[in-house]
Amino acid sequence: MKINEVEQAVGITRKNIRFYEEQGLLKPGRAANGYREYTEEDLQVLLKVKLLRKLAIPLEEIRRLQSGHLTLEDCLRRHLITLERESKNLEAMEKFCGRILSEDLTLGSLPADRLLTEMENMEEGGTKFMDAQRQDKKIRKRASLIVGGAAIVVMAFPLGIILWFTLQYQMPLPAALIMGAFPAGGILCTLAVLRERMHEIEGGELYEASKY
Repeated sequence: MKINEVEQAVGITRKNIRFYEEQGLLKPGRAANGYREYTEEDLQVLLKVKLLRKLAIPLEEIRRLQSGHLTLEDCLRRHLITLERESKNLEAMEKFCGRILSEDLTLGSLPADRLLTEMENMEEGGTKFMDAQRQDKKIRKRASLIVGGAAIVVMAFPLGIILWFTLQYQMPLPAALIMGAFPAGGILCTLAVLRERMHEIEGGELYEASKY
């Protein structure tokens, strides 16, 4: 089967199928022309992966299942414990929000210090509240990587052309180095800025307020 047939049969997008291949969850064979050729067995693998992902089973757990290092029973029992813990956390947050609502407060009268102290006491007891700062950090990192990656691709294009001309037409090496220095320098600068941005997001920007 071709990938478009697999998409229709399983209800998983081409992008996700490729992703599962990259993660090592699916290993289709190759036809004589080099294209991927999916079998009925591959189809069943994808259906199982789809089912497990809908149950929020982590990819690493699925890999361990496929390799035989984890049984389905152990996997589901462990996952049930995780779900029960998350359910209790959600229930605690729901009750906490309901109690704040019952006090008929406004933003101006919200006793944040008292409520935060209560939340910290609850966290010591095992409750976990949503870490919005951590989620924001992930979003900002993803956005920076997308922008930085796009810039690198744009600058790599002329560098590739220069390399092709150098090899194809035997361009003098000094000229090639001079012409390639600009895009290469741009790529290095972008990588340096991106690295600095990751450090900024990880260590300072989002958690700066927590230092005071």
